[in-house]
Amino acid sequence: MTRLPRTIRLDASDTVVFARAAEPGEWAVPGTFLFWGRDAGDLSRKEAIAFRSGFLGVDSFGHSTLVTVQQASAAERAAMVETLARQLVVHLGAPSVEAARPAAEEEVALAEALCHGHDLNRLIALHRRHDGPDIREQFRTLRPRDETAFSASHLRGHDRAFQFFEEVEDHVDIFDLKGRV
Repeated sequence: MTRLPRTIRLDASDTVVFARAAEPGEWAVPGTFLFWGRDAGDLSRKEAIAFRSGFLGVDSFGHSTLVTVQQASAAERAAMVETLARQLVVHLGAPSVEAARPAAEEEVALAEALCHGHDLNRLIALHRRHDGPDIREQFRTLRPRDETAFSASHLRGHDRAFQFFEEVEDHVDIFDLKGRV
């Protein structure tokens, strides 16, 4: 078993801000490869939002603002690689699934490394930016607050309209994970 990111939708905003929203529960990858070699000024508004904060859902090739760390079997991981390889052929013109498989494997390995060491169900958010000719990524993990006036321990027996999360200070730069963009 390994840990991989799955898309999650806490509200309907992804369906509004992205050109194509990932479906909840899809396996996901960072998907930065979609933006390599593209000038920030050439992105549409929705593409710019996907660039800034979107994980790529492998099945739909749509975007999600958040992912959650989930356990995956070796068979699920292998199927994720194959699905992503097929998507690279369909959406990006890779010559064949066989030719796309190494790139898909590399992207799934990056997603796996991103989840390594995190608890199951941990939420992860992404922020990308251009840094000259490079693209920088930062990942934040989010966890439920336990010690606030809005937490479950203070609202027992009350219905909550919102659940608050606090950011954990463990930003990871893509250069730390891969040694390159």
